[in-house]
Amino acid sequence: MSASSLRPESSIQPAATSPVAVSRWERIHAYRLLWWLGLAVFVLDQLTKAWISATLPFPTYEPPDAITVIDGFFYIIHVGNTGAAWSLFAGQTTMLALIALLTLGAIFFWRRALELHKRPVQFAFGLLCGGIIGNLIDRVLHGHVIDFLDFHFGSYIYPTFNVADAGICVGVVIYVIHSLRTPKDSPVESDSE
Repeated sequence: MSASSLRPESSIQPAATSPVAVSRWERIHAYRLLWWLGLAVFVLDQLTKAWISATLPFPTYEPPDAITVIDGFFYIIHVGNTGAAWSLFAGQTTMLALIALLTLGAIFFWRRALELHKRPVQFAFGLLCGGIIGNLIDRVLHGHVIDFLDFHFGSYIYPTFNVADAGICVGVVIYVIHSLRTPKDSPVESDSE
């Protein structure tokens, strides 16, 4: 028997690996899809809202001031929403702005638990964060969110929305679908053989 075979198993340890230093740029670059998509949603949202504000008087609910895209179905109007989706919490602009800031902070804080390193998750949260920031800017600058996409389904009028709202909703749906389709990690099995 050799001396190495007499050593207890617990004394055999793998070679220590030193942690690799990752620069700030590398950490930011790892989330590039989230950053670029969030920026794209934010810029598109703000450009469309600036165009609406310059083109249509506030408030504009129907023709002749509104723009008819498809008569009886799709109109471009100019309204303000002091609430959240479907005008929930109307008049609570400050509270909703604070909730938006807290949400962005929570996404950053729990980025590892949310698995933001995965591309589908970055795609979802890029849409979500771009939309949150777009509507947050509106609340700060205007005291309300500028909404302009107006759809009619017969006598039902769908709540008017904007690009930021679409980004938020699509991002949430993508994240929920991804979460339901991704198998959870199985519990670690013990080596008690």
